[in-house]
Amino acid sequence: MDYLQLLKQIPDPEIPVIDIVELGIVREAKLVDNRVEVIITPTYSACPAMFNIEEDIYKLMKENNIEAKVTTQLFPVWTTDWLTDEAREKLKNYGIVPPEKGHDENHLKIPIRCPRCKSTHTKLISRFGSTLCKASYQCNDCLEPFDYFKCH
Repeated sequence: MDYLQLLKQIPDPEIPVIDIVELGIVREAKLVDNRVEVIITPTYSACPAMFNIEEDIYKLMKENNIEAKVTTQLFPVWTTDWLTDEAREKLKNYGIVPPEKGHDENHLKIPIRCPRCKSTHTKLISRFGSTLCKASYQCNDCLEPFDYFKCH
């Protein structure tokens, strides 16, 4: 059985347009001693969604008659480079600007393109958006607010 494919059924609780595999927090799903061990890495160490994600994994596995163990692995630290290309496209379509691969913590110094009108004439409103992993921006041309998925 392809356990990663099964886990793709679980949406991220904070950004339901992408699943936990696309988000890159599922590091591995393997059969160990007749149960599936799912290794997850939080996007941020204090991410409150991890509790929901762990519960969702156990529930999904139980529904499929699979005994599971969820292990949280903090190293290597999650990075936005682990977002799949499919997830990046879904985020854009949802109105959340994903970071480019390879950007570092200085990403807030580069122009962020508005997901609606595509202008780079945007401004940072707050380093913290609706979740820890997002920053709030506003477009100076169309005046629409939007989220930027912070890279790290």
